[in-house]
Amino acid sequence: MNNLLKFHHYHPLLHSSPFFPHTLSFITKPSQLSISYNAFSASNPLSSFKLKAFNVSNVVPSSWENEEEQQQRLNDGCLDDLAPDSPVYQKTLRLVECSMFAAVAGLTYLISNSLAIENYFGCFFALPIVISSMRWGVAAGRKTMVATAVLLLVLSGPVKALTYVLMHGFLGFTMGSLWRLRVKWRLSIFLCTLVRAIGALGYVLTSSFLIRENILALITINVHATLTLIFNSLGFSTVPSMNTIYAIFGTLLLLNCCFFVFLLHILYALFLTRLGMKASLVLPRWLMNAL
Repeated sequence: MNNLLKFHHYHPLLHSSPFFPHTLSFITKPSQLSISYNAFSASNPLSSFKLKAFNVSNVVPSSWENEEEQQQRLNDGCLDDLAPDSPVYQKTLRLVECSMFAAVAGLTYLISNSLAIENYFGCFFALPIVISSMRWGVAAGRKTMVATAVLLLVLSGPVKALTYVLMHGFLGFTMGSLWRLRVKWRLSIFLCTLVRAIGALGYVLTSSFLIRENILALITINVHATLTLIFNSLGFSTVPSMNTIYAIFGTLLLLNCCFFVFLLHILYALFLTRLGMKASLVLPRWLMNAL
């Protein structure tokens, strides 16, 4: 510090020093004055400290600005994901709707079965799967059917879950998939009839296994006895063979399933039309004229 004070009182015009050989010439050359001043300021530790402080003050706000920009970009990305046409929003909406449809189908079937009113509301059990398939595709309908079966498995056991899948789940999934693919009603009714018939046979076989009794054999025996009684009352002494009984039983089963599926097609078409999904349906002309 004392050296600095001494240097401050040292007059360059009266004294010359080997350390400052150009002190007499800086008066006539201002450029040298600026150069010597810059050299002195660069060698001074106080000036370097001020320079470092100035650099730090310049860097810190830039980092703050980067953080603000990153936060702004993050917020903009979140807002973009919340847009109705964004993929994230559409996937979330599909998941929520499939879950709600599965919950509605499962609880409706469980309550109807518990209150013994299943025959009155049986035509609506496959509707949530059809709506899910029409809105979000075949995969969404399959997920809705599986979720409904899992819900029934947890709430009421494997028998109710298997019964729902055989009698209503496969039918709703097949109908929703065919309507999603815009298949005509003739082919749709035919395939849905086969699926319903196979599901009914599967339900009969499952019930036979559970109660340790051949229900299919009991049905055929009763049909055979009924036909024999009818033939005897009409004056015919012939007895139908078992192959004839099986053919009659299969024909009656297919007719029953065909009428049921046809009524479901009309009912679901009316219901989806009221929901504003008429443009997604392939309806026959007579039904379009009626609507």
